[in-house]
Amino acid sequence: MIGAVLGKLATEVALDRVDLLAEPVRAALVGWPSAGEVLVAPIDPDLADTAAFCAAYDVGLDVSANCVVVAGKRAGETRYAACLVLATTRADVNTAARKLLDVRKASFAPMAEAVELTGMEYGGITPIGLPAGWPVYVDAAVAAAPAVVIGSGIRASKIVIPGRILLELPDAVVVDGLGLA
Repeated sequence: MIGAVLGKLATEVALDRVDLLAEPVRAALVGWPSAGEVLVAPIDPDLADTAAFCAAYDVGLDVSANCVVVAGKRAGETRYAACLVLATTRADVNTAARKLLDVRKASFAPMAEAVELTGMEYGGITPIGLPAGWPVYVDAAVAAAPAVVIGSGIRASKIVIPGRILLELPDAVVVDGLGLA
């Protein structure tokens, strides 16, 4: 997959193009045994949102994955997690994520809060390089994908990664049915 082209994306090994990564993503990749399988491609930041990106770069929604930050409170403590689902689905925040976080109510974290806590740009948030202790819930379809396109932490690029490697992330858990049709 090294140097692969997916749709109109011309990819390179991510650590060879750290200028295309948010700092927390770069830091997480350094020393990661599978970092050589993580690729990055520059894109137009105005086309970073999933539908626009897929249309402009000829990438199927079925190989594009969205990472959303969810939050819920328990005993006065806010708990955060990331949910990673294929773009053909939506994250089951109200049932699956809520139960996994062990909170009474879960919702998408407010944009400003998600950006501040992750150190990433809105529209580019990725499960790589999230704050320590945050669970990363990966839909089984994402984990099984030979390659998925995810954010890079910035809007000006995308990462292409084998789904199985996402399970090497700290606190990553495969969740059957996290993505709802």
